[in-house]
Amino acid sequence: IYEQRQLAEEINKMIKVLIADKMSPRAEEIFKERGLEVDVNVGLERDELIKIIGDYDGLAVRSATKVTPLVLEAASNLKVIGRAGIGVDNIDLPTATNNGVVVMNTPFGNSITTAEHAIAMMFALARQIPEADTSTQASKWEKSKFMGVELTGKILGVIGCGNIGSIVASRGIGLKMKVIAFDPFLTPERAIDIGVEKVDLDELLARADFITMHTPLTDKTRNIINAGALAKCKKGVRIINCARGGLIVESDLKDALESGQVAGAALDVFEEEPAKDNPLFGMANVVCTPHLGAATEEAQVNVAIQVAEQLSDYLMSGAVTNAINMPSISAEEAPKLKPFVTLAEQLGLLAGQVTASSIKEVNIEYAGEVSELNCAPLSSAMISGLLRPLMSEVNMVSAPAIAKDRGMDVAETKRGSTGAFDSYIRLVVKTENSERSFAGTVFSDGKPRLIQLTGINMEAELAPRMLFITNNDQPGIIGSIGSLLGTHGINIASFNLGREKPGGSAIALIAVDNEISTDVLDEVMALEQVTQAKALVF
Repeated sequence: IYEQRQLAEEINKMIKVLIADKMSPRAEEIFKERGLEVDVNVGLERDELIKIIGDYDGLAVRSATKVTPLVLEAASNLKVIGRAGIGVDNIDLPTATNNGVVVMNTPFGNSITTAEHAIAMMFALARQIPEADTSTQASKWEKSKFMGVELTGKILGVIGCGNIGSIVASRGIGLKMKVIAFDPFLTPERAIDIGVEKVDLDELLARADFITMHTPLTDKTRNIINAGALAKCKKGVRIINCARGGLIVESDLKDALESGQVAGAALDVFEEEPAKDNPLFGMANVVCTPHLGAATEEAQVNVAIQVAEQLSDYLMSGAVTNAINMPSISAEEAPKLKPFVTLAEQLGLLAGQVTASSIKEVNIEYAGEVSELNCAPLSSAMISGLLRPLMSEVNMVSAPAIAKDRGMDVAETKRGSTGAFDSYIRLVVKTENSERSFAGTVFSDGKPRLIQLTGINMEAELAPRMLFITNNDQPGIIGSIGSLLGTHGINIASFNLGREKPGGSAIALIAVDNEISTDVLDEVMALEQVTQAKALVF
């Protein structure tokens, strides 16, 4: 036992971690307590980081250090990157994944802090506190100039009612505000539980006196507040953004502020950061802070402890927690689970992309050999895929908590082998309006296969780009689709079909080599037999 301990200590001494951004000293202490070598080297320029990164197995960062492809190419020994915070915009995730580097974040360490900052910004905006402070300290005493508004009785519109958004909503309710929320994943039952009224985006824009943003930056949320959205708002609305700068088109917001359509804005995040030359700076009705959402002592200690523990666990035992680009699977389970993890994630991603309304229930069925495996990571992978179309930062570990936070009921069942396949996974998604099932299996070649789509039997291999079509089963539809795609130079790699019954509802899942634009989708939808068309990405 003594020799084993000595050997373990020698191995651990060889493991080195670099803390490249300023964070709580507790992170360094935890690494040392675990027996790892740790260097704290803050404020490195890119070339300086490239020069030394090859010596380290682990890298702990916040948002300042940019982990670019050049840095990753030089990181010959790097195994894991830990982000003390939520967003990983400063880390090139595709390159890290391709290089076999695990990327972890700490998704829940600063939720309360960020929510409180949003409330503080709302107060500052309502009572013009920053401008009044500057005026008073300049000995002007302009009491009549700063006429504020009360929060009591006002309507607070929350865009994104997840972990942080729901905390903001509860604080707003405590201030006697009426809270309405737009979030595609928020179920009516969850809305009732947290005391908010669920609305669509247009209704929120039209009714809210204050709008606060708490959604991740994805292709669907980028520029969600633009000239068109602002025009739909109540005149005199006030907007708070402590989430991501890219959610708002800053030039459009400036125009709306100047016209009086928007009475004021409080921004903690910007399109370009550090924000040193911004069109909104200097405007009397704008409150700005330098991305302080997570800047409290408590939050910084929490995320520092989490990132140090996660990196240490991975480097010493291979345990993976809060990984963005890797499932949480032990070394012993990996060979058997790997193909099923891929299958589960793809089924979830497929269901998430073809499901339009909020999800109430998720039922996952494991049948045959797969039911005898550790299915927890499979369910996490499936829920992660299901949520990812609208939440790019979700991962296998955070997905179950996020699903629960949104009131999604997730159930698992296991059964012996039934039907034509020895082993399969079925995902059943229930929304307010529909119930759809998706099933797949793993063939002997280790590749996942789809065997059921929206309840219709179909065998298909998922490809990076696909076109999903529902249509009436009538002659000529295949030729019409093929001709249309050919006209636009879109090459078909595979064409998979299924139907409920002759002349009934049918589906097509088409693998293509080219990106499918919105215009092409509109043309597909215009075909007489087509009832739905979606571009899918895997």
